[in-house]
Amino acid sequence: MTGELSGGTAAQDFESWAAARGPALVRFAHLVTGGSPDAPDLAQDALAQVWSRWRRLDGDAEAYARRCITNGSVSRWRRIGRIRPVADVPDAATSDLTGMVDDADHAWALLVTLTPVQRAAVVLRFYEERSYAEIGSLLDVPETTARSHVHRALRALRTRLEES
Repeated sequence: MTGELSGGTAAQDFESWAAARGPALVRFAHLVTGGSPDAPDLAQDALAQVWSRWRRLDGDAEAYARRCITNGSVSRWRRIGRIRPVADVPDAATSDLTGMVDDADHAWALLVTLTPVQRAAVVLRFYEERSYAEIGSLLDVPETTARSHVHRALRALRTRLEES
């Protein structure tokens, strides 16, 4: 990114921030997209959008970047269609992995079956430990809608757990 930015304190501040927060934003994008190979692209797009508004963000760059990633994920989902293949998860009976890894794989397989908005809401609530007000702000929906997304996602996850 150094070559793309012209000199100045804002550019240096942004570069430092992007270097420090970039990996976390990629992880966040990975979780929101359900492991899509598009996750690094979404994080990069978010960083580009943050840079274009860097001077106006006033310390809210992290929240803005997460909103960009979430909105970008939902937009891509709408553009390419709502049906996405779910990656195969190793069968617990034949796996050499520990029980904890099997549980994590099973949780991941369930998480990717949610819609992108529900998945984003669950990730924000339980992985990022955000309040419903923050989730609503990041998803650009009212707090009650954020609660509804989380509630519906948890209900869907419970149903799928009972089925498996």
